[in-house]
Amino acid sequence: MRKVTAEEAQQWLIEKIAHRLGIGPADVPPEQYFDELDLDSTEALILAGELENWLGFELGTTALWYHPTIKDLAAHMAEESVQRAAAA
Repeated sequence: MRKVTAEEAQQWLIEKIAHRLGIGPADVPPEQYFDELDLDSTEALILAGELENWLGFELGTTALWYHPTIKDLAAHMAEESVQRAAAA
C-alpha cells in the first residue's frame, strides 16, 4: 500500500488520462469533470485497475460520484491512503 499526496495523485491521474486520450498532460485540467472526458467505459475500467494497482487498495465504487473532478478525486485518494497507512 502506498501513501500518496494529493499532488502525486493528481499528477498520476492527469498523466494516465492524457495518455489514454492521446493528448498532452497540459491539456487535462485538474478541474475537469470525469464525465466531460472522452474516456470510453473500457478505458475507464483499465484506468481504475491501474489506479488500484498504483495505490495498493481499491477505491469505493462511489468515489467518482462523490469526487467528480481529477482534483477532487486526487484529494480523496490522498486522504484514503493516509487513513489506510495509519490503520495498517
